[in-house]
Amino acid sequence: MISPTFSRSLLAALLAGSAFSVLAADAMLRSPVGKGAYEMAYSPAENALFVATSGSRKNEVGGVVYQLDPQTLTVVKTLHNDLKPFGATINTKTNTLWFGNTMNSAITAIDAASGVVKGRLVLDDRKRTETVRPLAPRELAVDEATNTVYMGGLGPESVIWVVDGATLKLRNTISGLGKMNTGLALDSAAGRLYTSNGDGEFITIDTATGKVLARKKLLDDGKEHMLLNISLDTANHRAFVTDSKGTDLLVVDTRTGDVTGKVALPESLAVLFNPARNEVYVTHRQAGEVSIIDASTLKLTKTLKTPVHPNSLALSPDGKTLYVSVKQVSTRQQEATLPDDILRITL
Repeated sequence: MISPTFSRSLLAALLAGSAFSVLAADAMLRSPVGKGAYEMAYSPAENALFVATSGSRKNEVGGVVYQLDPQTLTVVKTLHNDLKPFGATINTKTNTLWFGNTMNSAITAIDAASGVVKGRLVLDDRKRTETVRPLAPRELAVDEATNTVYMGGLGPESVIWVVDGATLKLRNTISGLGKMNTGLALDSAAGRLYTSNGDGEFITIDTATGKVLARKKLLDDGKEHMLLNISLDTANHRAFVTDSKGTDLLVVDTRTGDVTGKVALPESLAVLFNPARNEVYVTHRQAGEVSIIDASTLKLTKTLKTPVHPNSLALSPDGKTLYVSVKQVSTRQQEATLPDDILRITL
């Protein structure tokens, strides 16, 4: 059972950080959901926000997908899974939720309307040993035009799995993508898929052929970089890329792979471009902050304090509401005793 959902007052937010002082009292809502909250997906058909949670590492088998009311953040449904979900995305045309099961090298499809598991595909069935490490799913992207799901498989030599969304069969495996290709973003109209990795490379893939068209080190400064996540401004041929080992949000021209801008920020995790407001949102897990950036000027316009550890981001379909998963302090030695939160911010 999870704790009752509640709204934390503006006063509590002000005590946590004065950056919230610019928000109206009804502009922010924060509610506990469950342990191990990771990525979110919004279903317009259900008018619902779905949250992937992995549960307790020690005491729970599998995880839970929570269906939330996007206005109140109250739990509408709990969808129990025997595998722990981490990454999340949705095909809004088929109303199918897709979750990456990192610990099992699998992908799971769930019908958003009924909550029924439509199918599952194990993509690396090697048994984990001291010397064998199966590839670990992380980010997912859906091409709704072709009903294709892309999911990164992280390892010393990473891949992207290409899955048929209708049959849940593996169409292709794109290999040779460097170590730990964490970032993934799709431009369906252009037929381009982008990934980034722990080698500091930004890689462009042709979705029609599955071939790598270009790969480029974004920062050739002799330092170590972990290019973590990508969000696209397709109208202006830009990719916003976070670097967990650097202090800049990178702006990349997707046509050339050149860095055309930088925004000085704390170490960053998730990034999300909002075309409706021409803004970029970035989570800073260690700093306990979310940055709001003007995408035209690349100026930081607002910093929101979100103790403890802001993680993933999602937007409402109209781009007027931002959702943030916020994780409690948790270590292998001392697991968090409280559930992780979801934060709703009216933009």
